[in-house]
Amino acid sequence: MRFIPTTPGSVATRPARLITLVALVALVTSAMTGPAASREPDGRTSSPEPDEPTAAELAEVHAAVGEAEVDGLAWYTDAATGEVVVTADSTVSAAERNAVRKEAGAGADDLTIKRVDGVFKPMLAMYSGNPVYGRSTRCSLGFNVRSGAKHYFITAGHCGNKVSMWYANSSKTKRIGPTVGSWYPNNDYALVKYDPTGLKRPGGYILGHAWVGRGVTREGSTTGRHSGTITAVNVTVRYGGGIVVRGMIQADICAEPGDSGGPLYRGRRAIGITSGGAGDCPSGGITFYQPVAEVVKAYGVKLY
Repeated sequence: MRFIPTTPGSVATRPARLITLVALVALVTSAMTGPAASREPDGRTSSPEPDEPTAAELAEVHAAVGEAEVDGLAWYTDAATGEVVVTADSTVSAAERNAVRKEAGAGADDLTIKRVDGVFKPMLAMYSGNPVYGRSTRCSLGFNVRSGAKHYFITAGHCGNKVSMWYANSSKTKRIGPTVGSWYPNNDYALVKYDPTGLKRPGGYILGHAWVGRGVTREGSTTGRHSGTITAVNVTVRYGGGIVVRGMIQADICAEPGDSGGPLYRGRRAIGITSGGAGDCPSGGITFYQPVAEVVKAYGVKLY
């Protein structure tokens, strides 16, 4: 076999030069045009996906919803989908929804706004029903708790704000005891102390926690027992009158006025107490709950 030298100018170098020139042109073209579009399985091309919003950017969008100061909204950050989900009740107009988007500015693309029938409101009833009563107010007992030898129950803060002394019957002859702590708005919980009147104070619950998709049950003095699923956590709700509560649990369960303060649970696990919502039990609704874990920590009490 005879080797052909590849010295400059020889015929053997021409193919190598041609290959090098083609590669150089391709490199320059790629640098000028940027990343090539990807090809889908069916032969179509698609552009690269835009960057997902950062946690800080989503936090700015979340804050912007509140700064719009529109009543009748509930909103939370869905880290899995990279968006802030806003639920608007029936009082929120198209102009107000647009105001929310405008407030979000460049982050409006990271907003998802849904609508729900009914009006977001605390589930407070006046002058009717059972089982815990104050002057002109009826709410629902949440969970019994204790600190040492002292016994209490927890209920909604918007109930505790209105009632200084609680009774077990509508005629207010069976005294329960006084409200000793209440926090509403921002949170929605209250603590009521049992007076030594011989009333039964059944327990049986231990602390539980909420997560999206968990099946739960709630009870209330107006509508009784209903079950559903937790759909969001760490939800901010703006009720009418500019009242805002934060850190709520959201569920696809109905409730009606008078159910406020009632328990949300799974088996023996105490999860929340009813704050408010929209809709009714014949047609369905959406409800919000104050997490129990925050309440027992705030008051230094324990479930039993």
